[in-house]
Amino acid sequence: MVRSVIGVIGGSGLYDLPGLEDARWQRVESPWGEPSDDLRFGTIAGRPIVFLPRHGRGHRVSPSDIDYRANIDALKRAGVTDIVSVSAVGSYREDLPPGTFVLVDQFVDRTVRRASSFFGRGCVAHVAFGHPTSPGLMDRLAAAAEAEAIPVVRGGTYVCMEGPQFSTLAESRAYKAQGFDVIGMTNMPEAKLAREAEMPYATVAMVTDYDCWHPDHDHVDVAQVIRVLTDNADKARRLVARFAADFPLEHPPCPVGADHALDFAVMTAPDRRDPALVARLDAVAGRVLGR
Repeated sequence: MVRSVIGVIGGSGLYDLPGLEDARWQRVESPWGEPSDDLRFGTIAGRPIVFLPRHGRGHRVSPSDIDYRANIDALKRAGVTDIVSVSAVGSYREDLPPGTFVLVDQFVDRTVRRASSFFGRGCVAHVAFGHPTSPGLMDRLAAAAEAEAIPVVRGGTYVCMEGPQFSTLAESRAYKAQGFDVIGMTNMPEAKLAREAEMPYATVAMVTDYDCWHPDHDHVDVAQVIRVLTDNADKARRLVARFAADFPLEHPPCPVGADHALDFAVMTAPDRRDPALVARLDAVAGRVLGR
């Protein structure tokens, strides 16, 4: 039996998770760098929860400066089995207005500055990523939203831009024309790294604006984003709390195999692997590299 430990990554506007019992902040060191902040350990209805503010408390870390590898590695070292990401996004659809919650199921990565893999020279691995979010987690998030009377839209493509600037009008129109649903700055390479670390991942995307494509709305600014986030913070916390309270005590298998993503992913022969890199991979890939 593998005990379920839920990891929650809080995005803009979500820097703590009220309602945790026996809560404590604790630093978790990572060989990949500095996590965004200490981790917040606690329980909800007897279920272990580990919370990480993606931008740090007080929003100190820009999307492009987040050490995504350190964050995911730290959650893995903390025993997390499943990750729920709560993220602010802009919308490219009239029917996804500000205030809407979207359970994203696809990503398009337009980032350019970020380390996107734990693997590389000395130990090469290729994980399957056709279905980047876990349908099992999405089912449970949808059920939690229904139980809390929180409307959600299931399914959508999240395009991740580098930032930290918001889109130009040309970019916004181009992404809309390509059929993307929402845009954000943080879920890539976060979702890729969670897959490499064999942790099923799901995103609750909170729409804060229409980016800048919409002719009847002003271009997005921080004040607008904060206003919508503030209005929706309680709903996000209630959703996460219900999701956690109803989550199985024993980690359920991921329908798309995210929890065994490394079974056939490592390409480098054992005698050709870089010992220094293998040592850094102890938490992320120790299950397969240590056998």
